[in-house]
Amino acid sequence: MGVPGCESGHSFDAPGRYHRRVASLLTHREMVLSCSRCFPTGGNSPVADAPKEGALALLVAQAPGMTEVKTRLPFTGPAGRRLQGWFEEAGGSRGEIYLSALARCFPGKARGGGDRAPSTAMIRNCRPHLAREFELLRPGIVVPVGGLAIRELLGIGRLAEAVGGTFRRDGVVYVPLPHPSGASTWLNAQENQARLRRSLAALGRLVAEKRLSERKH
Repeated sequence: MGVPGCESGHSFDAPGRYHRRVASLLTHREMVLSCSRCFPTGGNSPVADAPKEGALALLVAQAPGMTEVKTRLPFTGPAGRRLQGWFEEAGGSRGEIYLSALARCFPGKARGGGDRAPSTAMIRNCRPHLAREFELLRPGIVVPVGGLAIRELLGIGRLAEAVGGTFRRDGVVYVPLPHPSGASTWLNAQENQARLRRSLAALGRLVAEKRLSERKH
């Protein structure tokens, strides 16, 4: 699995290259926000994270929600606040993780309530955006969030088989997390809460190691 068309396994560039990377990410964000691949006749509001000079990891979620359509930034709704709490528990901050997704436009509401999952076509159309972020960030730590992102990046079908563990692929360490949506009932089970705690502890260790490595350079 993984992201086709991009090289993985490289650490972030030296601090002297940060400004060029931020400029490239800003250009990339402008391209994502103007993308019309899924909605050629308009009506779309793609979402992309703002450049982060201190980003130490890349997070890949499923797709934006209604709140994100308004802000044009990922995880700015209730799920984002829960995710922020998870980062803080891991000893990190939101500014240290670049927020990305499989799809950049809101897929719409599901008939039974909640948000629809992005279609295969949406994910395919957005794949170049994600590949470009892998290319620019060259992350050593990737955080797939939710079952769909975990399946797409790691090929693991069940949350219980992924959350709580770390996976090394082509020099990149993947730390899967469940989706922070309040609509999810997966974390109601104590054993799944324990899996989340293990993932956050692992993420905290990896980010701390990366932070120390960046300071030395």
